[in-house]
Amino acid sequence: MLSLLLLATAVLAWPAAAARSRMRRPMAVARWVPSFGPGVPVVACAGVVGAVLAGAGGALAGVAASATAWRRWRARGARRDRTAAATGLVDALGLLVAELRAGAHPAAAAEAAARDAHPGAAAALGTAAAAARLGGDVPAVLHGAEAPALHPWLGRIADAWALADRHGVPLADLLEAVRVDVEHRARFAADVDARLAGPRATAAVLAGLPALGLLLGQAIGADPFRVLAGTGPGQLLLVVGTGLVCAGVSWSARIVAGAVPT
Repeated sequence: MLSLLLLATAVLAWPAAAARSRMRRPMAVARWVPSFGPGVPVVACAGVVGAVLAGAGGALAGVAASATAWRRWRARGARRDRTAAATGLVDALGLLVAELRAGAHPAAAAEAAARDAHPGAAAALGTAAAAARLGGDVPAVLHGAEAPALHPWLGRIADAWALADRHGVPLADLLEAVRVDVEHRARFAADVDARLAGPRATAAVLAGLPALGLLLGQAIGADPFRVLAGTGPGQLLLVVGTGLVCAGVSWSARIVAGAVPT
């Protein structure tokens, strides 16, 4: 049982491609601290249920299937968070630009924009406002903001702020350009993501076909569950088959995710 728990923890803690790229940057290591805690009991329970139903092979299959499902569920939540964060940042930038054009100091404008903004945008803009009020390095603060979902957009805001400080370009005009860019990119990404609902559904259906085949075989009296649970070759086939299905699900998800602009 301990080996199953260790395997479940290793599968859940393995970083995705985007996380690995962040880990290569020394300053980003501290930001990449995902919480996999809730997934470990789920995967462990799936392993125990699999062991009860189909022995050691069932335990490994349950761990692999539940870990893959958990990662896909987390990825779906991350997509929703990115969409909500981008939309909230667009609204906050609109208010920030309006305040600047009304003559407000950048610190006061950022504070006003942060009041009702998305949590990630509110934290970043609030910190930027404090830095601006104290004469600090606002671009550096924005680059180091703890908002992974907004990291690309905050970098653009930081570059615009640095350009305004260096060359005296009106900050409101630069931030308005950033706001329009973020809005267009977020809208395009959301449209592409919506169009990919069909391929995602197809991949889910294909992933479920092996289970449907087993149920049909059981219904006609072939008794595939006895073979998988009670024989050595069946145990091996159960583990290999589940592993191939999980690999197919992860690979298709990677391909689909690559089509969505970030």
